[in-house]
Amino acid sequence: MGNVVKDEYHTDYVVGQDNVAKFGFDMHNIVFPFTAILILAFVIGTLIFPEGAGNLLAGAKNGAIALFDWGFLLSANLFVIFCLALIFMPVGKIRIGGVDAKPEFSLLSWFAMLFAAGMGIGLMFWAVAEPAAYYTDWFGTPLGVEPNTPEGANLAMGATMYHWGLHPWAIYAVVGLSLAFFTYNKGLPLTIRSAFFPILGDRVWGWPGNIIDIVAVLATIFGLATSLGFGAQQAASGLSFLFPETIEGGLNVQIAVIVGVTAIATISVLRGIHGGVKLLSNLNIFIAALLLLFVLFVGSTLSIFQWIWQTTASYATNMFSLSNPFGREDSTWFHGWTVFYWAWWISWSPFVGMFIARVSKGRTVRQFVTAVLIVPTVITVVWMSVFGGSGIDQIQNGIGALAAEGITDESLAMFQMLENLPLAAITSFIGIVLVLVFFVTSSDSGSLVIDSITSGGKIDAPKGQRVFWAVTEGAIAGVLLYIGGDQALSALQAGAVSVGLPFTFVLLAMCYSLFKGLNHERGLLIAEGKM
Repeated sequence: MGNVVKDEYHTDYVVGQDNVAKFGFDMHNIVFPFTAILILAFVIGTLIFPEGAGNLLAGAKNGAIALFDWGFLLSANLFVIFCLALIFMPVGKIRIGGVDAKPEFSLLSWFAMLFAAGMGIGLMFWAVAEPAAYYTDWFGTPLGVEPNTPEGANLAMGATMYHWGLHPWAIYAVVGLSLAFFTYNKGLPLTIRSAFFPILGDRVWGWPGNIIDIVAVLATIFGLATSLGFGAQQAASGLSFLFPETIEGGLNVQIAVIVGVTAIATISVLRGIHGGVKLLSNLNIFIAALLLLFVLFVGSTLSIFQWIWQTTASYATNMFSLSNPFGREDSTWFHGWTVFYWAWWISWSPFVGMFIARVSKGRTVRQFVTAVLIVPTVITVVWMSVFGGSGIDQIQNGIGALAAEGITDESLAMFQMLENLPLAAITSFIGIVLVLVFFVTSSDSGSLVIDSITSGGKIDAPKGQRVFWAVTEGAIAGVLLYIGGDQALSALQAGAVSVGLPFTFVLLAMCYSLFKGLNHERGLLIAEGKM
């Protein structure tokens, strides 16, 4: 018979046993009301005291970034090492959902959804603006390199990839794999607290777990509302850039964008994952691929292929220097970009990680980590090289607004680059459509995640409940933007980033818990002769 490994993950907890059914909702009786109260208090307080709230949260954000810069970088490095190790360890053969589990989605649809939820909109916003900013010393330069030089151009691309490559996806992979494993292999609810069962045991169903889930919901909804608000400003700026005589791009257009995105997201939520997020994600990837191919072959093709090589080489050779938090001479750039990004990715990890977990049943651990960590990094190298490299080429050759004026508005950088290529009006319009659809998929998938957490881990809560969260995200962004403007949105963003500090420790504990759980599962499978 061999050695018998006891299943230490048995629990008498039943999904939904702490829920209250009212008004057509199926709500966790602690997480839902406490989250709602805290969100309402934050919004009201920010609207009444926008400057004070902004200063308070900005101080918390800046303090976390300045005091824990070393912790953010070392933790992110650890997440990358941990994920790469999982690919080669024996536990990589474990299948999410059990040995007989089958994937629910095709490889292409699965990848499209995780990529769209993870950072699709960010790649539209920053692909041109970030390398151009580093190259021209808009807000410091990476490692103190001399701006407007060939060395500065190469490091600008490498540093951009550093922020959008292995490290952020490793953060997402830790959360996603933890939740997928404990939900589909151990039968625990699809909620953040489940990942801590090996550490806390049945205490995860009490206040420790409630606090973890409440923080996760706050980070998710604040992050999504912030992105929706700033994304509305980018879309409005793009429309104004494209139609300067008819659209001003002011507050009314921004609110209209939020209303439109929220309405489409609501319809998508009602259609479910297959008819909503999956469909829109596939559409997004198709349109994004067409835009990328257009810029690649209509722009400076030979130069772009050179950028792909140079970006990869710069990313690989400078990764260790960029990952070192000690003795930095580029503190302004380091804190304003790298540490901020790491805190932002960590604050987004509950949302993106849980959504990736939701759609990843049937994949092995090795497939999961490879798809979530390696594949997006390779595609991002190509994306950043095509768009960022084109932007730097235009600056170097004195072409267009980026060369003449530099970065005046980062939300316009993509459109300013496209303006110097053929069919600029068409490609700029496609860019705006991509921005909007990426926001719809983020709002839709975010609503599914928040709904799952606030319903105690259910994945089949009432549709009206999902609609409630989709509308709530849009309402928060719209109200703060309409009454408080940029100041209120910046306060919301600072609040989301501040959550990154405590959640860093949550992710570190999650690594230990996942490692323990995977080894336990491997022992069971060996004992049963299935591995």
